[in-house]
Amino acid sequence: MNVLLTFTGFHDPYFKGLIDLEEQPGPILTLLRSRSFDHIFLFDTPGTVKITKETKTAIEELHPGTVVHLIEIGISDPTHYRKLLSGIREYLPRIMEEFSSAKFFIAVASGTPQMHACWVLLASSGEIPARILHIRPPKFVTKESPIVSEVDLTHKDFPTVRFQGKPISFDDDGIDAHAVKNQLGIVGDHPLILKSLEMGAMLAPSQSPILILGETGTGKELFARYVHILSERLLKTFEVVNCAAIPADLVESLLFGHKKGAFTGAVNEQVGKFDAADKGTLFLDELGELPLPAQAKLLRVLQDGLVEPIGQTKPHSNSLVL
Repeated sequence: MNVLLTFTGFHDPYFKGLIDLEEQPGPILTLLRSRSFDHIFLFDTPGTVKITKETKTAIEELHPGTVVHLIEIGISDPTHYRKLLSGIREYLPRIMEEFSSAKFFIAVASGTPQMHACWVLLASSGEIPARILHIRPPKFVTKESPIVSEVDLTHKDFPTVRFQGKPISFDDDGIDAHAVKNQLGIVGDHPLILKSLEMGAMLAPSQSPILILGETGTGKELFARYVHILSERLLKTFEVVNCAAIPADLVESLLFGHKKGAFTGAVNEQVGKFDAADKGTLFLDELGELPLPAQAKLLRVLQDGLVEPIGQTKPHSNSLVL
């Protein structure tokens, strides 16, 4: 199942061309000409309510198999970064829980530049397990630069963005585990939950891999952040990978990276998630969804701490914690 998240903008659903003033499809409808989605969430602010409703109607007419949801973020200033982030975050947990097995995509062609920046920050930090879709204006489209393309935020040219969460409290002995639990929003006082948290705190200083078991929606990623914060790796990278959302043919490249020329289309070197999280923590969500060859290669990382990018003749050591 594919789910699209996007704001709407003044070029949606249609806009007048500059030369002949003919009505042309806006960014969202242009995207839907080449990509299909089962569910689309249209985010809007008070200034784009009418546009969002018109876009919903247009999508339903042209793509009757797609379910369109409207999300109203009640902020009057669509350029306010913190309010935009808060507005998006208010609805994200609900969406991600309801569609936990879906592949998420984000379109960054509609809305204000501040909206685009917020989407990129949320995706690149791993807070949203989604891929960014870029829709080019027709005048910039070439054979090498198609009208719709994915933005690879793991490429070495992009900086690493870390999700810090809520401020972390310190006491005289270091980090207060109870305060971390509360600040992360971990709720529950059942003996089994408290025992799990105690075990997580005990294992946090360790460099050994940790297996977190639990049904979808029970907070495995939150528990992983809890362990990361209590470890000595707090100021290092916390990377999140939704294994169920990675296309099978991209798994090894995304996780282990590849060298330039390693395969057709590998025009640049790519740093894998293991190396991106070196000396930090890598949370592999839905690990069992990885193809078996990738799981076998993962075993070597777990046993020997060795990562071998595609096209590299020798593996190299890595000191992240899984």
